[in-house]
Amino acid sequence: MVFNKPDNVVAEKSRKRGKEIARNGSATDRDDYIDTTPGEDLTKHEINVMAWRSLLLQASFNYERMQAGGWLYTLLPALRKIHKNPDDLTGSMKMHMEFLNVHPFDVTFLSGLVLAMERSKERISTIRAVKVALMGPLGGIGDALFWLTLLPICAGIGASLALQGSILGPILFLLMFNVVHFALRFGLAHYGYHTGTKAITMLKVHTKNISHAASIVGMTVIGALVASYVHLSTPLVMKAGAVKVALQTDVLDKLMPNLLPLAFTVLVYWLMKRGFSPVKLIGITAVFGVVGKLIGFL
Repeated sequence: MVFNKPDNVVAEKSRKRGKEIARNGSATDRDDYIDTTPGEDLTKHEINVMAWRSLLLQASFNYERMQAGGWLYTLLPALRKIHKNPDDLTGSMKMHMEFLNVHPFDVTFLSGLVLAMERSKERISTIRAVKVALMGPLGGIGDALFWLTLLPICAGIGASLALQGSILGPILFLLMFNVVHFALRFGLAHYGYHTGTKAITMLKVHTKNISHAASIVGMTVIGALVASYVHLSTPLVMKAGAVKVALQTDVLDKLMPNLLPLAFTVLVYWLMKRGFSPVKLIGITAVFGVVGKLIGFL
């Protein structure tokens, strides 16, 4: 059996709650936390849990808030430990549901840093400013480090073994990529949390240098992959009276070895810059190969 509380008791609690909000401001509109006592320190296990939950950063991706839902899901257990006041927790959660778009592999650096600021009870506007300021640099570093450097290197090694018929090709690719990926994901989570706001200055100073160095390495690797794995030649033979000239060996290779693969790669890059999707480019490549073989060009 359930007994409801008397109406006067409920009304009295509502009046007290109304006076508190009127005195302190709306919980979701305040810039500072009601309870300014530093929160409990997060343990290694709790930071690791945050890193694991960051894998679902894009699970609720949408074009209004981008990764905000997954971002809040990443931080929520730690926020509940830090903010004992329910109004503080509400304000923090509302702020973290705002627009967020950051690289999914190095996001733990930002989440660790933000949790350090939350624990210190920094102003909500300050935490928001740090999030906005670091989205761009972390995106640039993540793209250069993972997509332009790590992925081509691991894929090149895996593809080389796969072309030789070894089943270790895809296995080694997945192992190499994810060992580095998870090491950075968990390492950055702990580094961001323990370094706190001191890491912001370092990141701003070295962002361009890190991105530039990673881009150089990545483009070098991509160039080597193009030369090694893009194969394109023609069997055409030109006749000038009794003289026969093989277009590939007697002309193109003497002008520049692998000239056709280079030309085709430049063409694909140009089409990509014109807005062609990877799926369309794969289809064009397949059609070009079939038609070229049928007419005797390839």
